[in-house]
Amino acid sequence: PVELIESEEGFAVRSPALPGCWSQGRTRGEALANIREAIGLWQEAAAEDEEEVLAAEGVQFSREMVTV
Repeated sequence: PVELIESEEGFAVRSPALPGCWSQGRTRGEALANIREAIGLWQEAAAEDEEEVLAAEGVQFSREMVTV
């Protein structure tokens, strides 16, 4: 879920479950499209950070995408 905040300039949007994951847009649709992209980038950065920590600890791992 995301939260939309309307202002004079458009919409700010955030994902409460992902700290620091914010975006904006002039319209509701643009803001939602932008937060989708921001969420993807947030997830990529989090995965990279996790991989660096695990590699530093000598852990070997692989990542698989599964569909439920």
